[in-house]
Amino acid sequence: MTYVRLVCTTDGCLKSFEAKGHAGFAQKGYDIVCAAETLLLRTAIDLLNNANELQGILDDSKRGYLYYKINNFPETDLYKERLRCIADFIRSGISSLVEEYPAYICLQEIAE
Repeated sequence: MTYVRLVCTTDGCLKSFEAKGHAGFAQKGYDIVCAAETLLLRTAIDLLNNANELQGILDDSKRGYLYYKINNFPETDLYKERLRCIADFIRSGISSLVEEYPAYICLQEIAE
C-alpha cells in the first residue's frame, strides 16, 4: 500500500506532501495505481517549480518515496491561491484513487 500525507495550512495552502511505499496492485513497472499517483504528484511538483517565487525541497532519493516541502510562503494572494489550488489538485486526484483502489492507497490530510 502507498501512504500519501498531505500537509496544508489551516486556510488550505499546501505546505508539503509525502508518498511512501508501493501500491502493490500489480508487479513493478505495471502498477497503474503507482503510475497514477506518481503522475499526480510529479505534476504538482512541476507546477510548484514553475512558480518563480516559491522555493521547495524535493526528496525522491529512493524508490517508493517522494517528498516535497514548500520552503517559503510568499504572502501575496496569487501565491496563496496557487498553493490552495495545488493542494486541491493533489487531494482530488489521490482521493479518486482511494475511492477506486482503497486496498492500495491511503490519504492522510493534516492542517497546521
